[in-house]
Amino acid sequence: MNQTSSLNKLIKISLMGVIAFIIMFIEFAIPIFPAFLKIDLSDIPAIMTGFALGPVAGVAVELVKNVLHLFRTSTGGVGELANFLVGSAFVFPAAYLYSKKKDKKTAIIGMIVGIISMAIVGALANYFILLPFYTTFMPMEAIIGMAAAVNSLVVDLKTMIFYVIIPFNLLKGIIVTLITIPVYKKISKVLHR
Repeated sequence: MNQTSSLNKLIKISLMGVIAFIIMFIEFAIPIFPAFLKIDLSDIPAIMTGFALGPVAGVAVELVKNVLHLFRTSTGGVGELANFLVGSAFVFPAAYLYSKKKDKKTAIIGMIVGIISMAIVGALANYFILLPFYTTFMPMEAIIGMAAAVNSLVVDLKTMIFYVIIPFNLLKGIIVTLITIPVYKKISKVLHR
């Protein structure tokens, strides 16, 4: 890769990272999930970049948006770390599979694999890293209580992971996929220039 194309790729990643960062502010809660879980569509620029420029570029967009968001965090960086880990778990496998065969069927399969990866990584990261770290700001009982208030199946951390975190990430991945599929071809022309 020559210097001009490297610079071009870096500019596209940076631009898509900024777009993803802006999209992060457009978030919405879903009543069946606790208020601290909000869906944003900022993974869409990352997955589009991953499809157009490769999986590492897609993960780089995830990194850019979350580093920028750190300056406005209300979660002490835990939310940004969660967003980066879960978003990267979606983007990397989807973009990697798509890079092997660039057609609609592979894109859909890649995003399904990405959704499953997102749910697994989200579950493990929340159980072992994110929620335990977040307890420096809020007791675990309060976090579980917020989840139990909207889902009576939640009684402890494990049930919160199974009945809240996993379904939330599955739903988010499905929403991102359903928006990406019809939009990608239109946007990819710009990313391939």
